[in-house]
Amino acid sequence: MRENIVSAIQDEYPDDFAWCYGCGRLNEAGHHFRTGWHGEQTLTIYSPRPEHHALPGFVYGGLIASLIDCHGTGSASLALHRKNGHEPGEGAEPPRFVTASLQVQFLKPTPNGVPLKAIGTIEEIHPKKFKVKTEVYADDALTATGEVVAVVMPSTFLKKE
Repeated sequence: MRENIVSAIQDEYPDDFAWCYGCGRLNEAGHHFRTGWHGEQTLTIYSPRPEHHALPGFVYGGLIASLIDCHGTGSASLALHRKNGHEPGEGAEPPRFVTASLQVQFLKPTPNGVPLKAIGTIEEIHPKKFKVKTEVYADDALTATGEVVAVVMPSTFLKKE
């Protein structure tokens, strides 16, 4: 798997929004999922760690669901950011999304020890709502699919402490 994510949308999130366990760059214990453009689709690549197993040799399903979830919200952010005339790396703050719904279908056991590749297809369904369909591959094997409906995060979600 030679692809890599040079300009990820999560790298652009302001510090207040960079703490997600799945994709937050500031969460030291998190996964640090990074999502970027791959043509007209989106891409996240992640190498599960040994502790992410369900059974020896296979990835825990919750990790796959988390990958699909964060890939979906990151993809929605990429899409609206581009619609607003921006790309990651340009310095403009991207919109932040939250999950309205998450559906995951496990097609076959996902082997541990190989990088996972989430590929997303984006559909705008409202000016502030996007549907992202994701396929998760382990090497060349399709192991899971999912769908995220992501909505622009309300300003009330940021609580100053």
